[in-house]
Amino acid sequence: MATTIAHEQHGGLTASPGGHAAPEALAAPRGYATHDVLNQPAPLTPYDASDDTALLEGVRREGAGWAEEDLRRLGRLAGSARVQEWSEQANRHEPELRTHDRYGNRIDEVEFHPSWHHLMRTAVVEGLAGAPWADDRPGAHVARTAGGLVWGHTDAGHGCPTSMTYAAVPVLRRQPELARVYEPLLTGREYEPGLRVPGEKRGLLAGMGMTEKQGGSDVRTNTTRATPTAEPGVYTLRGHKWFTSAPMCDVFLVLAQAPGGLSCFLLPRVLPDGTRNTFRIQRLKDKLGNRSNASCEPEFDGTVAWLVGPEGQGVKTIIEMVNCTRLDCVMMSAALMRKTLVEAGHHVRHRSAFGARLIDQPLMRNVLADLALESEAATALTLRLAGAADRAVRGDAQEAAFRRIATAVGKYWVTKRGPAFTAEALECLGGNGYVEESGMPRHYREAPLLSIWEGSGNVNALDVLRALGRDTATAQAFFAELALSRGADARLDAAVSRLEDRLAQGSQAGARRLVEQLALVLQGSLLVRHAPSAVADAFCATRLGGDWGHSFGTLPDGADLGSIVDRALPAP
Repeated sequence: MATTIAHEQHGGLTASPGGHAAPEALAAPRGYATHDVLNQPAPLTPYDASDDTALLEGVRREGAGWAEEDLRRLGRLAGSARVQEWSEQANRHEPELRTHDRYGNRIDEVEFHPSWHHLMRTAVVEGLAGAPWADDRPGAHVARTAGGLVWGHTDAGHGCPTSMTYAAVPVLRRQPELARVYEPLLTGREYEPGLRVPGEKRGLLAGMGMTEKQGGSDVRTNTTRATPTAEPGVYTLRGHKWFTSAPMCDVFLVLAQAPGGLSCFLLPRVLPDGTRNTFRIQRLKDKLGNRSNASCEPEFDGTVAWLVGPEGQGVKTIIEMVNCTRLDCVMMSAALMRKTLVEAGHHVRHRSAFGARLIDQPLMRNVLADLALESEAATALTLRLAGAADRAVRGDAQEAAFRRIATAVGKYWVTKRGPAFTAEALECLGGNGYVEESGMPRHYREAPLLSIWEGSGNVNALDVLRALGRDTATAQAFFAELALSRGADARLDAAVSRLEDRLAQGSQAGARRLVEQLALVLQGSLLVRHAPSAVADAFCATRLGGDWGHSFGTLPDGADLGSIVDRALPAP
């Protein structure tokens, strides 16, 4: 590899191939005769990625205040120059597929840059994979989501395997004999890469394989076949998958057509006897973003897998995994918003134009405040969803009903807002933001993924319609949440009334508008209850009251821009 990083947990040194000190250790070069470097911001790093008032308030509110010290430590680590360099390197040195070893044996392995492994190890050690399922403390799932919001300031790609590992645990619990074997390893805090017998490792990662090229989100059209063997619960699979990320994971949850219909299976890369399971990687995807993470097309041919849940109930079985990963899509979009807001805020604090700092110029201040509103609303919603998930796991039926609909609503809206948000934040840096070394193009390429992963906008909008139509408890739980803010803001109350009228229509063609309204009134309700008046008032005036343009930076004249910006940006 071009660069080697020596690392022990959270310590370590950066060195060049020749063993010399890293560039950051050298003195800055003297100015050149032709020009001096003036009016350029100093590097953002090091900074504290947890220095986010809305985040810390939400963590306390949702029952995970006990995790604050760890979040602050993780935030300082995420914003360090060393870890930000890992993120850049993991994306610059993309994973490489090795189908065969030097002797011609089929191995189907993916090689990653050391920086990827440093990021993965930290994420697992910090409990961002399956750890909350082994933690009995109330708020454990909130703490994990908050950790993702903070650690999301690094690289988005490695969040995929940690998310799928987290989401696999509740699915495996539907098959207790499998859960007894795999759950302790999926919920542990040991990162042990490499394909070996799962039971001989100290920690495991899990992936998922649902979609096929002929159906995409319509998984009922899957053609992969599952044939029972003489051993109860054991099948062999034959077919292919179209988009399976993180193929270096130890086990996968996949869907295949069994005699009784579409079913869910656990597929290990290495079988208990030490032989490689058939998992032929046809190619790695050449993706728009998410470049540090490998996504592949695997082929199954006599591949051994264990049934999870009853035959014919594959979607019902794996849907819990989808609910968990959808929450992570919301979380990762909110983290990306926050990261790019911090980058934009740092730039405009230190850059001057036309005789004044950018942050002191009214129009730029309006843009930054509008982005700050969007970021806080996304963060508040993310943590509310995490709180619902945490309480649902502990048996709260109303929170489970709220989570069912609100997660799909949040997945639709927050991930849709991400690309436009990231583009506006990039524009705050001007041409400096358009060059690759700023990091902003990487964030911009990442943003669209999160609205596609785990169901595109249409899939989530239709899922909301189904949830509302199948069980009255979901709508009741949602409106019970909104009722907590009734009377606090007339614009919010009017928006809730309009929403009730639209719900009565139930049109599939209007599903997107319905879900948008659901999301905005939910965010408005959270901000009215929990955010300062400057934030809540500006949000309700624009997102609910209609006093807004068609782009960021169009807050009304009466908005308290200074208070909004000061609350949002980390301490200088």
